[in-house]
Amino acid sequence: MKTKSDVKNVFTKNGGKFITPASVISTKLKTIRAFVFDWDGVFNTGEKDDKGSSSFSEVDSMGTNLLRFAHWIKHDQLPLTGLISGEHNHISFYLGKREHFTSCYYKISNKTEALKHMSLHHHIKSSEVAYVFDDVLDLSVAQEAGVRIFVNRKANPLLTDYVIKYKLADYITANESGNFAVREACELMIGLQGIYDKVITERMNFSDSYRKYIDLRNLIQTNFYTKQGDEVVEANP
Repeated sequence: MKTKSDVKNVFTKNGGKFITPASVISTKLKTIRAFVFDWDGVFNTGEKDDKGSSSFSEVDSMGTNLLRFAHWIKHDQLPLTGLISGEHNHISFYLGKREHFTSCYYKISNKTEALKHMSLHHHIKSSEVAYVFDDVLDLSVAQEAGVRIFVNRKANPLLTDYVIKYKLADYITANESGNFAVREACELMIGLQGIYDKVITERMNFSDSYRKYIDLRNLIQTNFYTKQGDEVVEANP
């Protein structure tokens, strides 16, 4: 089994940057109850088609599933999961529904409103949320979240410096947006919990534990929310 130091070395050699010590991130992960992902620039490069949608990778999708399974093994309960998209993005809706994410938020300019809604609705603290993000619109959420993973992009070195200077991330990915950064973030969070080998072995063997997890996960009905006036409301995209 890899130690936290081993995990840190693997990700550092790969080009990842720890802003917060790996041991501290590991401690923070013990209290995390929700994993929330920005969409554009995180699951993809941020490029859109003429309908305003952007794609995702099955490699990243598998990462989110393994992360949720790891949480279930560790805590004997499913974590909350969320997607935040700034636009009406039918592909993000498809992934959220297919993977049975708890909540999908869209067209909410001030993303802290989505975080506040999720926190109040599910009776959790902002500090119990792990957030994977990439740009200026996300910084207000990163300021509140418990674990923050910033997706690297060479095009914005000054933004990266800002994020480091003001301690708005715990880790910066080696992989850039659209290049499996979500998978990297998920593997990091699994590895720092000390159960990566167990997660992979049980998924590989489709163990009883994994079957129980997936049956419970697939019972989740994804809820969709958007902004209407001053309120975040349930929607039917």
